[in-house]
Amino acid sequence: MPHKLDLVIDSKADLGEGPVWDSEEDVLYWVNITAGEVHIYDPATRSDRVINVGQQVGTVVPRKSGGLALALHHGFAFLDLATEELTMIADPESGLPDCRFNDGKCDPSGRFWAGTYAPDGPRGISSLYRLDADLSVHRMLTGISCSNGIAWSLDHRVMYYIDTPTGKVEAFDYDMATGAVADRRTVVHVPPDSGHPDGMTIDAEGMLWVAMWGGWGVVRYDPRTDRTLDHIDVPVAQTSSCAFGGPDLRDLYITTARRNRTEAQLRDEPLAGGLFVARPGPQGIAASAFAG
Repeated sequence: MPHKLDLVIDSKADLGEGPVWDSEEDVLYWVNITAGEVHIYDPATRSDRVINVGQQVGTVVPRKSGGLALALHHGFAFLDLATEELTMIADPESGLPDCRFNDGKCDPSGRFWAGTYAPDGPRGISSLYRLDADLSVHRMLTGISCSNGIAWSLDHRVMYYIDTPTGKVEAFDYDMATGAVADRRTVVHVPPDSGHPDGMTIDAEGMLWVAMWGGWGVVRYDPRTDRTLDHIDVPVAQTSSCAFGGPDLRDLYITTARRNRTEAQLRDEPLAGGLFVARPGPQGIAASAFAG
C-alpha cells in the first residue's frame, strides 16, 4: 500500500539536504546548501526559521554544549542560535577551492563525520573527515567523488556510508572507542534505474532508508541481505535525504531539490525543493549530538 506523504513546507529549495531531528528541542534542522541557509522547523508552531551563514552549508548537527555544528563550503564551524554568530573551526580542504562539504552526521560517541564534493571537478578528489570533540580533524577516507549518506548500526559496530556515484551502500567495521573504520565492503547494490543513493538514515530495526536522487522516492533496505523492503513515492525526482523525527521518532522527514531542473520539468514537479513527511511505520533512533 502506498504511504501517505504530506508537504510540510513548500520551500522551493534549490538544494534541500541534511535533515536531523533534535530530540531535546523537538525541532528539525535542515539546510538549503547552495543558498547558505540553515533551517529550523518547529512542527508545533509550523514555523521555519532561516539563518543565512554566508557560504554553502552541506550539513548540520546539534551540539551538546548548545547551538549547532556545521560543515560548510570552507570547513567545520559552530553556529550560535541566539546571536546567529558563526565561528570557523577548521578548513581541511583549503587547498581545494572547488570542493565543498556535503552530507554528514555525528557518530554515537559524538564525533562529527562529514565528507566533501567537487560539483565541477573530477571524480575521486574528495574525502571523508571526522571532527573529534577536541576539535582535531582526521581524514578517514580518500578517493571519494560525492560524499553523502552515513549511519551507524544499532550495536555501533558498523558504519554505513554512501559515495553517490558508486551506486551502492558500503559498510565498515567501526571502533566505538577510537572512531577507526576497517574492512570496507558493499552491503546494498542500487540498480541504475532506481536513481542514485544520496542521504540516508537508519530505523530502530536496523534497516536503512536511502533517498534516491533522480529516483522519485526513498527506499528501505536490509543491509544484512541487500533486500529492498519498502518504498516511499515522492512527487519530486531529486529526493536528497531523510531523517526520523517527531515526539515518537516515527515521522520520516524528506528533503528534495529543484537544482538544474528545466522549466518543463518543474511544471511537472511543482513541489520540487519542498520538505515532506511520511509515517512509514518503523521508529527511528535519536540523532547523536556533537560532543565538542
